[in-house]
Amino acid sequence: MIRSIKRCFFLATLGLLGGCVDGADEVWIDYHETLAQALDAAPIERQAPENIGAFVDRRERLIAIPEVRESMLNVYALRECNITSLVAARNNQLGRVAPPSQHWLYERTLWQRLTRCTEGDIVGSLGAEDRARLEALTALKTEQLPAVGWNALFDSEEWEKNFSRASDPLDPRDLPDPAAALAALDYLTTMVERTYSLSWQADSATLEGHLKVLQRRPLVAEVLRSLQLGYTRLNEANRLLARHLESNQCLPAWETAALDELTALSRRVLSAVNALIAAHEVTPPSAVVAYQRRWLSLEEAAAPWERFQAARLEHTVLRAHFPRCAAG
Repeated sequence: MIRSIKRCFFLATLGLLGGCVDGADEVWIDYHETLAQALDAAPIERQAPENIGAFVDRRERLIAIPEVRESMLNVYALRECNITSLVAARNNQLGRVAPPSQHWLYERTLWQRLTRCTEGDIVGSLGAEDRARLEALTALKTEQLPAVGWNALFDSEEWEKNFSRASDPLDPRDLPDPAAALAALDYLTTMVERTYSLSWQADSATLEGHLKVLQRRPLVAEVLRSLQLGYTRLNEANRLLARHLESNQCLPAWETAALDELTALSRRVLSAVNALIAAHEVTPPSAVVAYQRRWLSLEEAAAPWERFQAARLEHTVLRAHFPRCAAG
């Protein structure tokens, strides 16, 4: 503990962002010290890792959806479609201030009822004007439903908080269990993929429970900041090794189990996030596309994942130039 406090004070005196990154950076500092001592080199100079970019502004991440205003009289004319109470609940005061997730459930239920009505026997009992109104409303809701799902996700506080720049990197020695977060992302992906399913029913309590899981811990941001930290520290170590390639010194074995687990967790989380975004059958706003490419991508060279992978590969290659120290 005292050693960690001294390191925090030292990093703070250097003016590094955040002063200290606790256990997450302690792992890398220990490794830096091991390398420097093995090579009889001066301590590695460390820099603050770049923070992740700010999440896309709300206005730039949502898709514009024209508001549909149907009078209750027109809705009542379609009462056989079982939508009057649904629309009335949506139009009351509580319905108007409902969170985006509840609006998503409402629009999905409305689409299901309208579609069943259009495809069922009821449509034959409607007058020509009401039938035309039903068909037009169903077509409009069908067209808008994917964008409603997109906005429900990207307008939610729970989703936005998962990209918080105030998050800390993960300590590779004490990684969280990602099962609940991955289950939440999987449920949301399933809900998007079954946008036009008449048989699959989204459950309000289940949906809200999964969103709360995402809200409790900004795991996506923590993963990104971990990759940023790892990339920075590996590059610093790489520069040290590159300067000592002519050295005859040996290096102790590199214990990578914890780093391997962090890498696996990062891939699983980023894969799930990208799968959720890709599941939406919409043309995403350009600002979201740019953010996803810069920060979430598993293929883009400038994204944290690929930068970390490249730095780790380079480190492995550089270490191969040095003999391994004998155990004991």
